[in-house]
Amino acid sequence: MKQELFENHFRPIWQAFETTLDELEQFKQLRKKANVTGFADQYRQVCHHLALAQERQYSPYLIDRLNQLALRGHQQLYQSHNNILYNIVHFILVGFPATVRREFTFIWASSLLFFGSLLIMAALTYYDPSLIYSVYPEGAVRDFTEMYDPANKAFMQEQRSAADDFSMFGFYIKNNIGIGFQTFASGFVLGIGALFNLLYNGIVLGAVMGYLTDMGFTDTFFPFVIGHGAFELTGIAIAGAAGLKLGYGLLCPGRLTRKQSLIKAAREAMSLVYGVFFLLLIAAFVEAFWSSSSYLSNSAKYIAGGSFWLLVLSYLSLGYTGLNRGAHRGSE
Repeated sequence: MKQELFENHFRPIWQAFETTLDELEQFKQLRKKANVTGFADQYRQVCHHLALAQERQYSPYLIDRLNQLALRGHQQLYQSHNNILYNIVHFILVGFPATVRREFTFIWASSLLFFGSLLIMAALTYYDPSLIYSVYPEGAVRDFTEMYDPANKAFMQEQRSAADDFSMFGFYIKNNIGIGFQTFASGFVLGIGALFNLLYNGIVLGAVMGYLTDMGFTDTFFPFVIGHGAFELTGIAIAGAAGLKLGYGLLCPGRLTRKQSLIKAAREAMSLVYGVFFLLLIAAFVEAFWSSSSYLSNSAKYIAGGSFWLLVLSYLSLGYTGLNRGAHRGSE
């Protein structure tokens, strides 16, 4: 069908759909009174017409017009609650876990690199503690050894006040988000930067774990890290997955140009990055006010830490599916 016939035949549908969109967008306070009968069917028709126009390579003007109508319709259908709080809650409950599940290939690759290097380095350093000096200078090793030495625990807890907790909360936010963003952004270098950051962070954390375990400081180290580790370590792994996706977009553009492929990958990866910031923010809060608390027993920290890990893994792997099933049941 020629473009002119196509436009003449379907123009009334597009105009009716545009009129409904104008009413919904300009008179929000009257939205309940607006006639939206058949809106979903009109939206599907416009999307179908857009696909036909693109397939038949009609003029960019027509494709752009249909694309704008489809975008506006999508916003009214799926983002009818245009307030920031709703969008944040919806993203946390639905959008982020759904994105993690959709990008599971990059998530698995990133997790394998990060947690694999961490566990291997922890085992190597446990059996050969001198390896810690291949990762950290002597002064840094002395500092964290004193920090986790059980003999200094009581003295350090007496020195720490509530103001220190808030101060460290700010420090942890800056530090955690800095690591997460660096891991993601370095993916622009063909993914090599993300690969390096995942391995580097896994190796340095594993070296500390193995060294302190060999020193016998398990009662001070593991109760401290198990709680916020569920959010922080998971966040770093997901940030790495977002970085790897950027690199893959550059290396394997498919039918797109490399620029188009990179933009597409970056747009899709941003949902992961927003979720990483959410996880790292929680990690900073837990680390400042829970992990460092001197009023909680190690048993309480182990139980809570294990629960945090179970919660995070369940949220990311099952959260979206559970909500979908609930929605389907509700519609039946």
